[in-house]
Amino acid sequence: MGAVQLTLGGIAVLLGVVAWGMFFATIARFVRVIRLGQPDSTRNGPFMPRMKTLIKEFAAHTRMNKVKSVGPAHWLVMWGFLIGSLALFEAYGEVFVPTWGWPILDDWSVFQLLMELLGVGTIVGILVLIWVRQKNHPRRADRQSRFQGSNFKWAYFIEAVVLIEGIGIIGVRAAKSALNVHETPVWAAFVSHPIGELLPASPNLVSVFAFVKLMSATIWLFVIARTMTMGIAWHRFSAFFNIYFKREADGGVALGALKPMMSNGKVLDLEEADPDEDTFGVGKIEDFTWKGWLDFSTCTECGRCQSQCPAWNTGKPLSPKLLITQLRDHAYAKAPYLLAGGKRDMAGDEVGLSGDNMYAGIDVLAIAESQKALIGDDGGVIDPDVLWSCTSCGACVEQCPVDIEHVDHIVDMRRYQVMIESSFPSELNGMFKNLENKGNPWGQNAKDRLAWTEELDFEVPVFDGDLGDTEYLFWVGCAGAFEDRAKKTTRAVAELLHIAGVKYTVLGSEESCTGDPARRAGNEFLFQMLAQQNVEILNSVFEGRERKERKVVVTCAHCFNTLANEYPELGGQFDVVHHTQLLNRLVREKHLTPVAPVAEDVTYHDPCYLGRHNKVYDAPRELVGASGAQLREMPRHGDRSMCCGAGGARMWMEEKIGKRINVERVDEALGTAPSKIATGCPFCRVMLTDGVTARQSDGQASEKVEVVDVAQLLLTAVKRKPEPQLVPSGAPSLDGVSDAELDGKADTPTDETATGTPLPEEDK
Repeated sequence: MGAVQLTLGGIAVLLGVVAWGMFFATIARFVRVIRLGQPDSTRNGPFMPRMKTLIKEFAAHTRMNKVKSVGPAHWLVMWGFLIGSLALFEAYGEVFVPTWGWPILDDWSVFQLLMELLGVGTIVGILVLIWVRQKNHPRRADRQSRFQGSNFKWAYFIEAVVLIEGIGIIGVRAAKSALNVHETPVWAAFVSHPIGELLPASPNLVSVFAFVKLMSATIWLFVIARTMTMGIAWHRFSAFFNIYFKREADGGVALGALKPMMSNGKVLDLEEADPDEDTFGVGKIEDFTWKGWLDFSTCTECGRCQSQCPAWNTGKPLSPKLLITQLRDHAYAKAPYLLAGGKRDMAGDEVGLSGDNMYAGIDVLAIAESQKALIGDDGGVIDPDVLWSCTSCGACVEQCPVDIEHVDHIVDMRRYQVMIESSFPSELNGMFKNLENKGNPWGQNAKDRLAWTEELDFEVPVFDGDLGDTEYLFWVGCAGAFEDRAKKTTRAVAELLHIAGVKYTVLGSEESCTGDPARRAGNEFLFQMLAQQNVEILNSVFEGRERKERKVVVTCAHCFNTLANEYPELGGQFDVVHHTQLLNRLVREKHLTPVAPVAEDVTYHDPCYLGRHNKVYDAPRELVGASGAQLREMPRHGDRSMCCGAGGARMWMEEKIGKRINVERVDEALGTAPSKIATGCPFCRVMLTDGVTARQSDGQASEKVEVVDVAQLLLTAVKRKPEPQLVPSGAPSLDGVSDAELDGKADTPTDETATGTPLPEEDK
């Protein structure tokens, strides 16, 4: 052990002790800060399903691989960090004793190969990630870059450290190879061995490489210990906890049902709630649960949520990424005040601290931060336009690789604004009143809920107090009953069920809004009122039937989601299917037989609340294929489909900022050159029709392009009479044989023959 080893080793150990001490002290502070959030007992278990999800997501990188150009590279860097830590701690020995290695492991060739692969993988992985960041840098793509608004100084610092660590692993191994003190086979050192042959056999060189590796890690520890908001670094630790404690224990993303409104760790009972004691949504940063604080701390600023957000992509101020980072920065800036016991009432007056010098010892910046409103257009942390631009489409949640629950947080903030502050877009006021007084957002009379049946040539059965042998309750929905374009879908579904011989009934005037727009707008009280009323009616309708026999079919994706996922919390247990699912089954089972194909090019728009929120992608596409149409996929489809702009109660809010979302989506659809744009939700149909009309008036769309529901496509194929066929002389009679049967389409179940255009590899 020479002077070089003693000097470099002494410096490394001295600085290392300080750095590691700061690091662990910061982790302890993280725990204290995150515990400032409200309790949430729903995250406690079960252990095994949550652990299984954690292992699957980090080991297989299932969510990171949604971007295939990034997933494998990040996987290499991740394992380089986790297992490569062995090489880091080994360097503390190597800097003193250049020939030192881990006992037993150092003589195992497989371990040497593993270290070699980790070093090479770290270098290759980080170079790919550096290339991706530069390729998508905002200076090249302006607003469309997912990195717009991310902290590039932090990113460059982390990338540099990772690259140095990878080079350090190979450098130390190459210098040790040059010493020729270990008999490591070439196959276990396929990179470091050739490099070692070019290096001098110098123990000092090993110590220098080990020192450089240690210093890069030490500087990294110093920096992140002093920067708690550096999610791009801290997610290496917090992501494991954020994934484990995700909302859905079965591994699903936080979509479908909204998180119930909670207070003090329990679901809030609105009938017994006390505004002075309970929290109604989120009005202050400390009203978020500890999981919310963990979400804020874990954001890596990768911008995948931002790249998929329909609001951001059409010039709105909302970026899910920037929303989370703004909440994070505010939370950690205010944390010293909260840790000291500070608390303000709804008027902004201090109620947590007292005395003549109550703010003594608290950072003045934290005190200033405590005086900021969470939502406000005059110095608030979040601008109201940001909050109300969200369509709750869930694209951000679906794409987030660390399971941040953006939609739940946004709706929680809306709840406080609506129920406590009475601060919301003026257009919602009329919608709320219509829901409360008329039971539907259009303000129509309940007696008109059966008006859609008038143009049918058969009688639609209406529930009369006894289901009898009825199999399905057909939940028409407000749009299906009152909106002229949606009525066409309702009639098509009713007619198809009639043709298939399915016994169903409708509620008629007894039906009312499921409450979806009220809940997504933040009016939880109104949602509860509507939902409890519907649950009571439905339970009485299905009285005496088992859970699996309480069948409901719906045409509205929002009604589908609410009935299936949110009503069970209120005692409404039903077997809910979307009309595309039921119709697809009827086609497969030959209860519905297309007799003449719809020979048109059709593109299909995935409704957010049918697709992303409930994972129904195949059934509507198979129906498009069953109708005989040629499916043309849009670039953004499946779980990357772009919203139509109607979700999150945006259907009833004017779009005043940027390009209209429905027009953006229609432009994408028109790019596939379709004759029809198909969908499976009345909200989507309304928005897309308006978008097509706008483009037709601009002369940018053919007058022949129309928006239809997939049920209409199928009905056309089922009902349309085939063209007469000329039968050659002497040929067998074709009486009673349809065109579809002649070409084999009618006899080929859609579950056996693929329909439509295969999904691109990037979207699988």
